[in-house]
Amino acid sequence: MDAEQKTPDHIPNDVIEAILNHIPFDGWSTASLDMAAADCGLSEVEMRSLFPAGIVDAIAAYGAYADQNMITAFHGQDEADIAVMPVHMKIRSLILIRLEQAAPYKEVVRRTLTVLARPQHAKLASQLLYKTVDEMWRAAGDTSTDYNFYTKRATLSAVYSATLLAFLSDNSADLAKTAAFLDRRLADVAKLPKMARPARALADMAMRFAGPIMRGHRAR
Repeated sequence: MDAEQKTPDHIPNDVIEAILNHIPFDGWSTASLDMAAADCGLSEVEMRSLFPAGIVDAIAAYGAYADQNMITAFHGQDEADIAVMPVHMKIRSLILIRLEQAAPYKEVVRRTLTVLARPQHAKLASQLLYKTVDEMWRAAGDTSTDYNFYTKRATLSAVYSATLLAFLSDNSADLAKTAAFLDRRLADVAKLPKMARPARALADMAMRFAGPIMRGHRAR
């Protein structure tokens, strides 16, 4: 495998998946990266060339991997069904796809949010949240370039962040509780007047909201 430096969007999937297998036991750590390297037949030097900034780069790559899997699954649905689906239902579908894909890796999600809740990773947390909701809106067909571009992403940042936390405590087999929670949040949004905050500010607010909750789940 060519281990030259790559952007987060181009890290091989098998490397990301190998890392994810170790996160529940060793967290986002050098140990997890080193064991994943061994799993993939890479030397530690080759692994570090993929992730020069260590776990920060690895988490960014995981975010890009999850975003791409979500988009691929969404577009893998029947094109005719997507074409007639209202935008808010496309957003609902994208969020649920993302969480259904994350269900086998719930501990990875929990540990990732724990890391992102730390002050030194606030910028990365905001960037990853923004990228995810931007991917969702683009997949849903959003073409806005005016102020609506920001308000839509701000609103979805809050909805997605709250639903992600509900997902972590959902013990239903089919994520029924998460879906019901999401439907209530989407209904609430439909009742709100236009928001006045830019997406970046609300993304930061959403992560601050998540932080105190996730600190209770810090890896032991």
